[in-house]
Amino acid sequence: MGTFTISKKENGLIKFEFNSRKGKTLLTSQSYRSKEECEKDIALLKEKIEVVSFLKFKTPAGKFFFKMIYNGHIHGISRKFTTELLLLKSLEEIRNNFTESETLDFSQDIFFD
Repeated sequence: MGTFTISKKENGLIKFEFNSRKGKTLLTSQSYRSKEECEKDIALLKEKIEVVSFLKFKTPAGKFFFKMIYNGHIHGISRKFTTELLLLKSLEEIRNNFTESETLDFSQDIFFD
């Protein structure tokens, strides 16, 4: 099972990453103004994962990546993969584990108080 990791970016906005069961980041979300917006988007994507689209791309350097799209909106962009097979395995893991994945919240600065 994968995990969603919610964290705060340097500019104060919130994002989530979807990590594989091995701990590798597969997908990074857009930026959100609040943790609540981020959590709502995770819940929406979990509910709609069966109808989410994944557009595949290849960089000029030959790396592969995808964008997660629902209702005409880009919700996240994957990391870059060295082969198309690794990209396809990542998509399979998302489709199989997305709805069951737990959420970890690291958006608070509890370690710096």
